Amino acid sequence: MLSLPGFAQIIKKPIPDKTVILSFDDGVASHYSNVAPLLQDRGFGATFFVCEFPPNFADSTKYMNWRQMQQLDRMGFEVANHTHNHAPVGKLSEKEILQEISYIEDKCDSLGIKAPISFAYPGYSMSETVLQALSKKNYLLARAGGKRAYDPLKDHPYLIPSWATDPNNESEIMEALNQAKDGQIVVLTIHGVPDLEHPWVNTPPEMFLRYLDFLTENNYQVMSFEQLAGYIDFQEAKNQLKIDLEQALRN
Repeated sequence: MLSLPGFAQIIKKPIPDKTVILSFDDGVASHYSNVAPLLQDRGFGATFFVCEFPPNFADSTKYMNWRQMQQLDRMGFEVANHTHNHAPVGKLSEKEILQEISYIEDKCDSLGIKAPISFAYPGYSMSETVLQALSKKNYLLARAGGKRAYDPLKDHPYLIPSWATDPNNESEIMEALNQAKDGQIVVLTIHGVPDLEHPWVNTPPEMFLRYLDFLTENNYQVMSFEQLAGYIDFQEAKNQLKIDLEQALRN
């Protein structure tokens, strides 16, 4: 019973049922050309975890350039940190991790993009060193995998779980969306729509439209992690909740 007041401090205001976070990884070109206009038409928020994906970042047919990422910010979307080169941060030293994170921060600063508060682990690569680096950089939250709903009273903000979409798991994703209730939030990890370079994480455009139609027709609250901070005090959650690296954190 003594812990209840503390938990109440984590939740700033009640989280509506049917709250969903859409997050998009890797700076794929289709995020700017296909995804952003569809989200904007529906008034949906979203978080775009950007990086300069090697070796083809310069190929604007496959990946966004920084002016397009800047435009996402100006459209009201959250531009967040996915490291400079989609680095396997769990295998790097703290110095190397900080360099990867700082690169994206510096690019955002130079273009007037809001300073990133959210991080996503490339390839779900993580370690205690990565967590320490995120803390030093004062990140509010970080997204992992795990295929379960996010419970802000149980899941540490640096280990927010998500489901990843792919060409073959539409029924799984639809079932997952039903778990957005009773204070729990469903987070989706989406790559290209389509993803020409990584077909195993491709989300076909017609499938993506079905997700958007379902969310619209069933009155889901679709937002970014930045917007979710209006409901959750992530700093308080970091202070109170323990980090558990033994739970499922990959998709």
